[in-house]
Amino acid sequence: MSSITRHTRDFIEVLSGSGKLILLMSALSLGIATDLNASSDEDAKMIVAALDTKYQAAVKSNDAITMDQILAEDFVLVNGRGKVSSKADLIESARKKEVTYEHQDEEPGTQKVRVRGDTAVVTALLWIKAVRDDPPIDYKLWFSDTYVRTPTGWRYVFGQASLPLPQSEPK
Repeated sequence: MSSITRHTRDFIEVLSGSGKLILLMSALSLGIATDLNASSDEDAKMIVAALDTKYQAAVKSNDAITMDQILAEDFVLVNGRGKVSSKADLIESARKKEVTYEHQDEEPGTQKVRVRGDTAVVTALLWIKAVRDDPPIDYKLWFSDTYVRTPTGWRYVFGQASLPLPQSEPK
């Protein structure tokens, strides 16, 4: 288990918001940010926000390896119709490329991260547009993703999604 040193924390504090985001995204791309033991709620919010965005991108590209790294072994997803999926279910679906995504993206400005100790909950509006067996899907839904800080970093342990939202009328 690693932690942020005082020197590193001081360096991060002087960075602008964009600088912090670039630093965090660089750390995530190197696979080290999930091993950091964030020292404050703000650090944790940044890490978990980026990790959840990374997870959504992995789903979109059917990247089973990245999904496997982020999901906890006992992960559970409950969709708006009550269907329960495990980590193994999601990884198998990604490997088989059962769904081809055009969109699997959070709507800009909707992501909110709440941290309480070693637990973080991410909520956001998600736009899903994809092709699967039949019929194609194109809708938005709200989700809540729960992450827990572990000795090896933050892990996604529970997800819950709303029913698809009604289509809005064209203006």
